[in-house]
Amino acid sequence: MEPTVAPGEVLMSQAIQPAHADSRGELSAGQLLKWMDTTACLAAEKHAGISCVTASMDDILFEDTARIGQIITIRAKVTRAFSTSMEISIKVIVQDKFTGLEKLLCVAFSTFVVKPVGKEKVHLKPVMLQTEQEQIEHTLASERRKVRLQHESMFNNIMKESSRFDDPIYNDEEGTATTMGTSVQSIELVLPPHANHHGNTFGGQIMAWMETVATISASRLCHGHPFLKSVDMFKFRGPSTVGDRLVFNAIVNNTFQNSVEVGVRVEAFDCQEWAEGRGRHINSAFLIYNAVDDQEDVITFPRIQPISKDDVRRYQGAIARRRIRLGRKYVISHKKEVPLSTQWDVSKKGSLSNTNVEALKNLASKSGWEVTTTLDKIKIYTLEEQDAISVKVEKCVSSPAHTAYHLLSDFTNRPLWDPHYITCDVVDQVSEDDLIYYVTCSVANGDKPKDFVVLVSRRKPLKDDNTYTVAMKSVSLPSIPPSPQYIRSEVICAGFLIQAINSSSCTVSYLNQMSDSILPYFAGNIGGWSKSIEEAAAACIKFIENAAHDGLKSVL
Repeated sequence: MEPTVAPGEVLMSQAIQPAHADSRGELSAGQLLKWMDTTACLAAEKHAGISCVTASMDDILFEDTARIGQIITIRAKVTRAFSTSMEISIKVIVQDKFTGLEKLLCVAFSTFVVKPVGKEKVHLKPVMLQTEQEQIEHTLASERRKVRLQHESMFNNIMKESSRFDDPIYNDEEGTATTMGTSVQSIELVLPPHANHHGNTFGGQIMAWMETVATISASRLCHGHPFLKSVDMFKFRGPSTVGDRLVFNAIVNNTFQNSVEVGVRVEAFDCQEWAEGRGRHINSAFLIYNAVDDQEDVITFPRIQPISKDDVRRYQGAIARRRIRLGRKYVISHKKEVPLSTQWDVSKKGSLSNTNVEALKNLASKSGWEVTTTLDKIKIYTLEEQDAISVKVEKCVSSPAHTAYHLLSDFTNRPLWDPHYITCDVVDQVSEDDLIYYVTCSVANGDKPKDFVVLVSRRKPLKDDNTYTVAMKSVSLPSIPPSPQYIRSEVICAGFLIQAINSSSCTVSYLNQMSDSILPYFAGNIGGWSKSIEEAAAACIKFIENAAHDGLKSVL
């Protein structure tokens, strides 16, 4: 059967041979990056009708691996054309030739710029949109472009924030390691087979060489088999040509439990520059690896203890980039959400309510929460797990804990302080402590507004506890079906935990394990280009404190 190729789309198919694989028989990530760049370039030139070169590559997350004997299919097409640049979407599918089963390997977005001849001015034609999905990607392309343009300033702002925290000090703590032994240098001479049809070094070839040295660096820390999990957004700073010597320097920057970030710097030298030791910095990239041992068990990396000032800079830079990556997950890839909400069953209300509360407490008790923002009365934490991102907003409030509990557990109050909530109406009072609400929210990223049906379960402290709990999760009610006016969305696990500090103040922690539909409201804050969480938290504090001050607590 002949594969369908959409207008403007370029399709590449490759059978994975031993020459394409690493020592474990899996497709080399470097080889895959070369194929992806080639396909994207040809898609760009198909739209532009003129030579194009790679300008940048967004974050690439490898969802799976491919092995010798399997078939790789790469689809690339232009999602949006700007004046002289284009965004290209790249989708990679791997197929088992014996079973015919297919699985997604990765989705990526790259930017290509036109390379006109002489002084010829080029203005790219717009992309013709034919499907709803193409319209969605066209809209998101504009959001992704904003993220690319803001990337450097976002990174610098987060690095300034991180300077408020104490620098990590090397104290020879057990279970930690330094990065001294992970430094790797390699050199390549650019030959005609390494050049693209413009005479410049092929961007995909440079990526492949970078991946090789980064893998060696990661292996020196893990003493196992590292495999590339993702590549951080990067841009090409300048070209290199046939005859250039490319020098690659790689070193581990930081570790995060089961992953390690390796930084690679590339400098190009022509013959004269080589003799004078004067290179051109043409690229830097940051590659994130997982690793397994000989038994295929996942390796936990030792924590890094920086020694020098440069170690600290790289250590903190890795933390900042990780935070930005978390925030970019939504705008880089738009996934259709799989409904997760539980069907409401009044006969099981007790079980559903208790599960709701326990899920929130379990989320709060997880290890791995990391501070991303610290303000006067507010701290924001993130928790990255295998397939989930969670946020915790901790607020110090000058109000008794029971007052904060009564105000926050009544969700009809939520639109008074939360700018994301437009309406919040009680649908069913299941019991004294359990209510079902119908919520409508504001527009995010140009989509339709979103709506939710949620079960809110509240609990006062038990005798041996001082924590008030307000938990929420999505439920399905036949009486409130999805409406074409809204995007029906999901709350997986969210809510408030309130603990008394003394008789007149308390700590309010808001937690949310984010679904794909919730993530647009939080992505900018996690990534550092929005302050809406801080603004909502400040409004929440003001709402509670004003209510306490105005004497509302006396009538609750």
